[in-house]
Amino acid sequence: MAAADQIGLSGPAAHGRGLAIALGAVLLISFDALMVRLADAPHWDIVFWRGWLICLSLGAWMLVSGKRLRLPPGRRDRWLIAASVVLLSGNTTLFVLSVTHTAAANTVVILAASPFFAALFSRIFLREQVPLRTWAAIALAVIGVVVVFGGGLQGGSVLGDSLALLLAMTVGAQLTILRRFPAVPRLPLVCVSGAIAGTMAIPFADPFSLSVSSYAVIGVMGLFQMPLATVLLTVATRYLPSPEVSLCLLIETILGPIWVWWLLGEAVPSLTLAGGALILTTVTVHASLALRAERQAWPV
Repeated sequence: MAAADQIGLSGPAAHGRGLAIALGAVLLISFDALMVRLADAPHWDIVFWRGWLICLSLGAWMLVSGKRLRLPPGRRDRWLIAASVVLLSGNTTLFVLSVTHTAAANTVVILAASPFFAALFSRIFLREQVPLRTWAAIALAVIGVVVVFGGGLQGGSVLGDSLALLLAMTVGAQLTILRRFPAVPRLPLVCVSGAIAGTMAIPFADPFSLSVSSYAVIGVMGLFQMPLATVLLTVATRYLPSPEVSLCLLIETILGPIWVWWLLGEAVPSLTLAGGALILTTVTVHASLALRAERQAWPV
């Protein structure tokens, strides 16, 4: 199998497609904080319903469309795919546990380290060269996130901060594994990960005690928003190196508070605007430089 098929698709057209898919996923994910706020339900109940609704919606779509999971032939590769599913299902749970045990600002700032782990894992395990511009963009974007939450950092606990660091590592690892297998269909992986997340929440959830409005919001979240966002995010790894996908995710840190401000009237602090401008500018410039480099490497 050719190297491009084994690691990912290449060329300026593929790179542009990957950026569009990743940014579309980030746009959908950015509504997550607003949807959770509107649901007004315990976190574990949200994890339960979102996981199982993602499984239900994508499972129904696979039945209609005939999508099937095609695993790579090697036993080692199949174990890696299984690991990516477990990592994907565990991300939401780790986020909830971290926020429960430490300040939310601490969790988000530590989670901003995920592009570093994605770049590191891609370099070590995929032998992908991470351009200097990507390392520089990651550093600038992380500075932007620190600016956003700098005024609200509070003392956290070792447990909560450690869980946030583990979450940053699992996000980077999961994107890197999927980057390794561009030909594996993403829908079945996300479907199974939803079932695992819903199952993990069972001991801690009371899912049948919510209000009608909570069920409505969670329904939109679990049946439409998060399934589509997660599938787009995983598909983006076919076209982009995992550090770039993870870098795009930092935009959600800015858009999330803006949607809450716009629809719920919560003021956006000036630090959020300043840090957001830095992050958006960094991602835009990096995407432009990356596309230019691709066009130079793949002349028409």
